[in-house]
Amino acid sequence: MEAFIFDTTEKVLLALTGILFFVQLLYYFCLYNRIYLHNRAVKRNNVHFSQELPPVSVIICAREESENLRRNLIAVLEQDYPQFEVIVINDGDTDESEDYLTILEEKYPHLYHSFVPDSSRYISRKKLAITLGVKASKYDWLVFTEANCMPQSNQWLRLMARNFTSRTQVVLGYSGYDRSKGWLHKRVAFDNLFTSMRYLGFALAGNPYMGIGRNLAYRKELFYQQKGFSAHLNLQRGDDDLFINHIATPENTRVETDVNAIMRTQPVLRAKDWREEKISYTSTARLYHGAQRWLAGFETFSRLIFYGCWVAALVIGILHFHWFVAGVAFLLWLLRFTTQAIIINKTGKELDDKRRYYFTLPVFDLLQPMQSLRWKLYCLFRKKSDFLRK
Repeated sequence: MEAFIFDTTEKVLLALTGILFFVQLLYYFCLYNRIYLHNRAVKRNNVHFSQELPPVSVIICAREESENLRRNLIAVLEQDYPQFEVIVINDGDTDESEDYLTILEEKYPHLYHSFVPDSSRYISRKKLAITLGVKASKYDWLVFTEANCMPQSNQWLRLMARNFTSRTQVVLGYSGYDRSKGWLHKRVAFDNLFTSMRYLGFALAGNPYMGIGRNLAYRKELFYQQKGFSAHLNLQRGDDDLFINHIATPENTRVETDVNAIMRTQPVLRAKDWREEKISYTSTARLYHGAQRWLAGFETFSRLIFYGCWVAALVIGILHFHWFVAGVAFLLWLLRFTTQAIIINKTGKELDDKRRYYFTLPVFDLLQPMQSLRWKLYCLFRKKSDFLRK
């Protein structure tokens, strides 16, 4: 019976570990499992889609990305869609982008390109490029992606457009990285998958709060109703996540996660580039409306505390030769890991992520909240001017 006698420390640690275990299960089953359940519902014809295919304007902002345009743009231009235009706003003239786009326009009459004036002031160049693209567009539905992205198939626009119902004004899509070797890419790919499971999961639960500019669509009228980016004109970023945060509602937002509607992005080659991207999104996240930001933060916080309590209970159980305490702590971790592995890998498979996360999962799972804290500290100690328009 001594095995069932606990001191106060053991009771507190096991109680906290157990509570946090159930909190984590709640997030995984009610939030992170949403994409998988949504795709199952689509396959069973339980999701209503529009039969109409309205004309759309695809807007791409490119900053001296001639190689990316050569690699990816034709796949966008040759989409199997009845009526669409592709607008490329080129920022910079030090590479061959201008010449390449001019040549392509002769072959593809639905391609139009323009440029960001060198003399532009008082707005970030990315936001100005998008604004120019919106003003140049002919159609009501705007679909956005980036020069370093390639659609998974020629059905990308059709699958996005099937969500253009009469009530819909915003459509969020998924973008994943092309597979590459190396530890950095594994970290980036997992972080991207998990972040997508989070924000798309919230949207599928009826609580959209952000979007990523590599694969999203919205009605032009929303852009003008918001007066473009006037609400956050002083910020360098916010053209996708913060803008969607302001316009998306439970009633007007839908999510497209079909494997053929995915946008594939070139792998990140330098840790510095990924760090700057994460810091930029962290800097705008503090301006999000709604409780989703806090709920996401609480999941990250509860995960970190779970690990702390679990390790403490395991170590104390072993040091005191109290194997029941150590066994319960390990069992809770094992059950959580099993739940994680099943849901994350099932979702990854639905999104055509070729990686499977088993042995690396505990490492990435622990690294992510630590990285999140790191990005927040970067934002805290950086100069405010680093996040203002450039």
